[in-house]
Formats: sequence, C-alpha cells, structure tokens
Amino acid sequence: MKRSNLRRIAGAGTILAAVGALVTGGALEASAAASGTVKTAGDPLNVRRAPTASATAVKTVANGAAVTIDCQVNGSSVTGTYGTSTLWDYVPALGGYISDTYVFTNSDTRVAPDCGVGSGSGQCADACAGEGQYRSSDSHFLVYDTNADGYSAVVAYWLKGGAGPFYVWNSGGEGTKVDKAVTVPHGGWVFYKVCVANYTTAKPDLKSCSDGITDFAA
Repeated sequence: MKRSNLRRIAGAGTILAAVGALVTGGALEASAAASGTVKTAGDPLNVRRAPTASATAVKTVANGAAVTIDCQVNGSSVTGTYGTSTLWDYVPALGGYISDTYVFTNSDTRVAPDCGVGSGSGQCADACAGEGQYRSSDSHFLVYDTNADGYSAVVAYWLKGGAGPFYVWNSGGEGTKVDKAVTVPHGGWVFYKVCVANYTTAKPDLKSCSDGITDFAA
C-alpha cells in the first residue's frame, strides 16, 4: 500500500489565514468513506485518541475486523504489517485513530480524504501530557492530562473570523480530565491546538503544540 504525505488544514503561524479561508471557502469537499480490514500478527490493535503511538489507547480492535475509514492524516511513524508509515486512519465507530500500517485496503493509494473537519482530537507534540478533543454534538472541549510533566494541558482555540485565542485548561494533574462547554454558534467553525503550558490568567507561553485542527458545532 502506498502512503502519501498529508497534513492538517494549518500549522503554526497560519492560524488566522486558515480560519479566514474556512469562513470564505466553506467546508472541505466531502468524500466517501473507505473500507478496510485490520491485519496484525494476531493481537488486537490499539485505537488511539490522537494519531500518535504515544496517545492514550481508548480501546482495541480485533485482528480481522472490518473498519470504515472516515479520513486519513499524518501522525507519528509506525512499523506494522504493511511497512513503515506516518499515515493514520480515523474510524468514527471506534472513537479514534489506528495506524494505516495495520489496515488492508483494495488500493495502492490513499483511500480517504484528509482529516480535519468532524474528527477533531489531538495530542500535543513531543510526546507530552496534553490530549484534547472537541465534541461537536454539544460544543464541549475535553482536555486530558495523561502524565506528570510539570505543565498543565491546555487547548487554545479560535472562532469564525479569527476571534481568539481562548483557552480551556486542565491543571488538575496526571490522569485528570476537564469537560468544558464553549460558545460556538450552531454550524460555526472552531480551530484549535492542543498544547501544554504553565497555568496563567494572562496570555500563556504555549509549548509543544499539536498541528491545528478544525471542527464545527453540529
């Protein structure tokens, strides 16, 4: 299976441009989901909250299970049944991402569109402790702190037109979760990054931020 280099809608330094483009250009073009089959050496495959091998495993999926791939995105490099790749598959029914190196499809090219809209979840870079997820059904951010690294987990987010950044903090320490409602108009866009920082009521010094993720309020 061939692998292509994909990316999120925007990276550091292009936040306002990305939000502006979404406002004027509308949603990404929809594409059909793809089917695949999990192929491991026999063990169950971990489903990760974010497309990195160090992200929390939210569940497992059995070898031989059929999966429906909603979208694909670049994450951490993994070596699996079908070689080494940074491509990850988002499977909504499993609530997370699986490495594409363990998924058989009937194509030698990528089989699903770029992730970004409707699949929002991420982990801060450099294997740090912050993980975040936007729940579009009721416009909540869930912010997780997965280990003791001396920083608070934080989601920085921007709204339609570039308003922001606003912050959702988890300063509760290792193993905790914050579930906070945020005001996003029905059908409105939210663009966010998952980072760590020292908690402050002023503008924080964000560290190890994930790539930008775009989602919307259902």
